[in-house]
Amino acid sequence: MEVGRGVIRKDGGVEWMPKVIEWVGVREGDIVWRYPVEEIAWGDNLIVHEYEAAVFFRDGKAYDVFRAGRHVLTTANLPLLTKVLSKIAGFDKVPFRATIIFVSLKQFQGKFGAQGQTKELAPLKFFGSFWFRVEDPNLFVNEVVGGQGIFTTEKLQDFLRGYFNERLIDTLSQYSLRDVYGKLDETSFMAKNALYEAFKRIGLELIDVKFEGIDTTKEWRDRLFYIQTGVSASEVLRMQTVEKAAESLSKSPGAAVGAGIAVIPPLFYPPTTSAQQSRPMITCPKCGFQNPAGAKFCQNCGSPLQQQPQGIKCPKCGTVNPPGAKFCMNCGTKLV
Repeated sequence: MEVGRGVIRKDGGVEWMPKVIEWVGVREGDIVWRYPVEEIAWGDNLIVHEYEAAVFFRDGKAYDVFRAGRHVLTTANLPLLTKVLSKIAGFDKVPFRATIIFVSLKQFQGKFGAQGQTKELAPLKFFGSFWFRVEDPNLFVNEVVGGQGIFTTEKLQDFLRGYFNERLIDTLSQYSLRDVYGKLDETSFMAKNALYEAFKRIGLELIDVKFEGIDTTKEWRDRLFYIQTGVSASEVLRMQTVEKAAESLSKSPGAAVGAGIAVIPPLFYPPTTSAQQSRPMITCPKCGFQNPAGAKFCQNCGSPLQQQPQGIKCPKCGTVNPPGAKFCMNCGTKLV
């Protein structure tokens, strides 16, 4: 007759029979499994298969770790837990309570994906895969499995995905869009190096990282394209302002376009250089709009513009001087 695992002897005493503790029914992709019975007795047989580790966990802390093999549980091979249990009277005669967590030491794949931003605040969407394995079972159980109360593979994968995303967002915020956009291999290598220590702190080895996609908004893609072709950042901003202004005006009623177009035109022209700024502007005789030198028609109302008289060319150095000048402003030669 059995009462639990205790067998009643003929003399009326109860003899505790050892049991076999083993991870059974392991599925492909399983990373952790908690043995369902917390009553453990000295003499129980612990079987740990290849590529597994068994960690004894009690009172929020991981203690002894067993690797592959068949182990008969004694105070000798559970020194850390024994030290804690020794404070309990009669611990060596009755079952004690502890959680046994089995951990797979194989390599696993995880998925990541989130939205962040670069150091210039460019929006960034990314996704991909990472590969990892449990390197330090004791630390892993302390920091993640037991410490976070995560005893299933599904919850563990969710935790690692969030852990990876959070640290990757922080890492990418230190780089420019130009550093990472369209550079999947280089960014993958950078991410692995940056996150390796973060994974090591929770008992994992980060084996590899592979970005499968990195994207940003159309506005920032255009901005990056212009910058890569040599256009200055200020010019890119000007062109984007023009685009937004044109889009806004196209949605407005006709009267609004007519009223607002006189304010918008200067945006549609590249910034003038210092040499251009020194040239005289032509004032439209009809609407008073200031047009750049050389313009034949007003940019605001389309009226013909009266051309300014040509300047006086210096016979010595060739400098064109303003009309009416008596001496060359470059070399001082008398002009008239």
